[in-house]
Amino acid sequence: MRLQEVADNKIEDDRIKTLYEEAFPEDERAPYWILKRRVKGGRAEHWNFYEEDTWVGWIYLVRHKDLAYIFFFAIDAKLRCKGYGTKALKALIEKYKDYRIFLALEDWTEESSNHEQRIKRYQFYKNCGLEQLPHKLREVNNTFAIMGIGGAVEPHEYKEMIDKYMGFPFKYFFDMRMVD
Repeated sequence: MRLQEVADNKIEDDRIKTLYEEAFPEDERAPYWILKRRVKGGRAEHWNFYEEDTWVGWIYLVRHKDLAYIFFFAIDAKLRCKGYGTKALKALIEKYKDYRIFLALEDWTEESSNHEQRIKRYQFYKNCGLEQLPHKLREVNNTFAIMGIGGAVEPHEYKEMIDKYMGFPFKYFFDMRMVD
């Protein structure tokens, strides 16, 4: 599995935006142009995953000090459940082996209409070496469980990272914080 920086062109934008909108519920997405602006401003990065010459998926993350926060990670719908997600995530973990890597996901311990899907997602991350972390994330109108690898992340560390990512004035308008 190869990680490759996302090129700034229409073909890449269209492919990633389509995957982004298909893979994540609308209430969990920021406008795609904002994600791109954060990358151009050096506040985030995004990578494509390739298996040989086949595009497999995409990841969008924020790094700060020794933290790497995976905001979005998605595998092309045609390639899901074929082992590519595991290979991709393990490649990312290897690339950032000196970082505490973490991500937010729907809480698998809560009853929901997609409870089985949440449990499968939790098992996937667990099988890739991530473990449940002690806090939850409040991101705008959603609360998520947190999983990670490399150590716990404290609320003040997340706040510092997300404030830098959001920047002025956005950090004052969007509720993004760790909660217990």
